[in-house]
Amino acid sequence: MVGALRRPRAYLWAGLAVLLLALPFYLDRFWLQAGLFAMAAAIAAIGLNLLTGATGQLSMGHAFFLAVGAYSYCVLAAGPSVENGHRLTGLGLPGWFAAVLAVGVAGLAGGLFSPIAGRLRGAYLGIATLALIFIGQHVLFNARDLTGGFNGRTVPPLSLFGVTFDDTQTIIAGVPFESAEKLWYAALLALLLCALFARGVLRDRPGRAMNAIRDHRIAAGVMGVPVARYRASVFVLSSMYAGLAGVLLALVFQRTVPEYFGMTLSLEFLAMIVIGGLGSVRGAVIGAVFVSLLPQLLTRYSESLPLVSAPGTGGGIAPGEASRYLYGAAVVVVVLFLPGGLSRLRLRSSVRRGST
Repeated sequence: MVGALRRPRAYLWAGLAVLLLALPFYLDRFWLQAGLFAMAAAIAAIGLNLLTGATGQLSMGHAFFLAVGAYSYCVLAAGPSVENGHRLTGLGLPGWFAAVLAVGVAGLAGGLFSPIAGRLRGAYLGIATLALIFIGQHVLFNARDLTGGFNGRTVPPLSLFGVTFDDTQTIIAGVPFESAEKLWYAALLALLLCALFARGVLRDRPGRAMNAIRDHRIAAGVMGVPVARYRASVFVLSSMYAGLAGVLLALVFQRTVPEYFGMTLSLEFLAMIVIGGLGSVRGAVIGAVFVSLLPQLLTRYSESLPLVSAPGTGGGIAPGEASRYLYGAAVVVVVLFLPGGLSRLRLRSSVRRGST
């Protein structure tokens, strides 16, 4: 029976892998960018799920660390330039090195906040991390030499193994590969590595300690778990995941804008892990795909959907607003009827086939 259950699952994963590898050859730029955004959101959601779902630390400031990663990459990888009348600072480092350093800078930012994260919990930690959003927005709008101010700054392309992830066309099997097609495989590899690492953490001793802290902090301390140290370490790890997601988002959009990294983005990440399933890597990915792709789908098909209008046209609900209503309703449904999230759903037919 076990073998019968595992074989269809293996075939499903193999088919999904082949599909994901083949999509850049068939999808247009809109769908590729939507998929890239979903993969970046999934990486950030995995990091938040380690913090909130597995360890029980509420964070409202996840968007802050995405901004740290995105803007750190811009400053490190770009050279000095002038945009919109502002002289922008840049170190001109190689793109791959700048990306690694940007993730480290996000982790460092999380490390500076980790003493607070190690001692606060619940709503108190949520309010403390909420302050990061306001601080971050103030810095992003006013540190114009680094961020470009309200208009943001251009993101330099990533170069890795002799491949530049820009819009220069590279013909592969008769298909022109531009930035979106090239970034697809880099993002897919990054998501795979992040998911495997997080899964290993959750299934090993650190994961058991994190769950013990979440379920009963005092009992975990009595059993010898260093609660404050684990909380601080997971906060740093979550910040690094967010920093990597910020770098990827910057490369996809090719321009960083401060307004994007605000309160709404942090709330969306919380919605992702609740809808997908708290404490689950698969749940973080499922929730990220659901929440990130929904606005794209509503925007794409707004003309065919009732009560939804194209952005800026009026006469109905804007796609972004409609998507918030829908995944807000999804959060309510999941909390009431499926506490484990969408990742807990099982196909009854598979169980029946396996039992025969």
